[in-house]
Amino acid sequence: MDDLPPSPAQVPRHLLDDPAFVRALHERDFTTVFATAHDAGISFNRIAEACALKAERVSQIARGTAAVTALATVERISGGLRIPGALLGLAAQPWEDTAALSTEPDLGDDPMKRRNLLRGALAAGLTAPALAALTAARTDVDQTLSPDTPQDLADLEAAAESYGYGYHGQAPTRVLADLVTDFTTLRPLLTVPQPAPVRARLCRTTGQMAGMTAIVLHDLGSRRESRAWFATAARAAAESGDQQLHAWVLAREAMVPLNYGAPRAAADLAGQARQAAGTRPTAAAVLAAAVAARAYALNHQSEQARAALTAADALMNQLPDSERSDTWLTYGEQKHHVHLSHAFTTLGDTRRARESQARALELSAPTSTMTRTLLTIDGAACAHHDGDSEEACRRTVAVLTMLPADFRTGLVRRRALDLYEAIPAQHHQERAVRELRDVVAG
Repeated sequence: MDDLPPSPAQVPRHLLDDPAFVRALHERDFTTVFATAHDAGISFNRIAEACALKAERVSQIARGTAAVTALATVERISGGLRIPGALLGLAAQPWEDTAALSTEPDLGDDPMKRRNLLRGALAAGLTAPALAALTAARTDVDQTLSPDTPQDLADLEAAAESYGYGYHGQAPTRVLADLVTDFTTLRPLLTVPQPAPVRARLCRTTGQMAGMTAIVLHDLGSRRESRAWFATAARAAAESGDQQLHAWVLAREAMVPLNYGAPRAAADLAGQARQAAGTRPTAAAVLAAAVAARAYALNHQSEQARAALTAADALMNQLPDSERSDTWLTYGEQKHHVHLSHAFTTLGDTRRARESQARALELSAPTSTMTRTLLTIDGAACAHHDGDSEEACRRTVAVLTMLPADFRTGLVRRRALDLYEAIPAQHHQERAVRELRDVVAG
């Protein structure tokens, strides 16, 4: 028997013996199901909580002004109301007390179990089992992205939007587990023929979620997996017909080689993103120009870097308010100054770099742990450039020491290592430099 706690919206036993209620279940008439459950004393809010739906949507379904068509939603309703799967045309659900249950795989199609298993696998980091689980989730959806082929989209679109707000102080691996769990719920929708506009929206959400998964993997230092997820995101974006999303995917993908030692490849991808985005002031266009500037700077092409920075500033000044929020999918002032900080730091323009660092820190939430750490390391790199390598090492050691272990990997470690490697070898035996080396190695 599954050890799930009782559902706050479990339907009373007498309803499951009511022929009218059972008939509604067989017909998946959720207007009758929700209305009857409500009449039995289960509030719409409790139904919404148990089934991972919005209360307003539950009310609409009960009134008959909205319908449930997605298999993933039917499964959530089955689990939330504790309705045996057979009554809804489903397989036995993981919480059902049946003899067959013990032979079912633990993961199944239960989103909560899948989420907990992913969290457990990722708790130890990006180990082989964790990467295998991520690959299975991605390829399961990736294989459904055919040119010919997905309604319950509102919840998934809202989920994608909420993930766009970043980590909010959560460990990257936890965000990754939640993201991939929700991503896998897209597969049933992608396999069902849908009207073209619905299919486009579905593919757009798939592209967003795959792209954000790739971002987290990039931050954790898993370059190969990140590129694979970006490839899936690009396929979904192309199928959605959203050119700006496609440009955003390319620009974000460019940050993988940018941050891990391949600036020429990053410049090529950023160039493709700029071409895809066009000349209109969009979030993707500004991002692509800013990433290109950083890539040129790292590749010692200072003239091209400054030209790209000028283009990024011009686009940013024209960017509509609707695209200026601080999310992964949009491009706000805080993000702009984060990119400028790194570009100017790399160019050795420490005055302008510090101006951008100060503004970005002012705009960054206290929970933006990774961003604030990277800005601090940029500031330390400026100190090194201006001749105070000892101070640069101390500042970097201090910020890394205060950082939770889950954040002291991937991109953060790479940026700190870049600083260490920029210090001439004859200084590597100095105490502050040795402390930086030890913290980066540990």
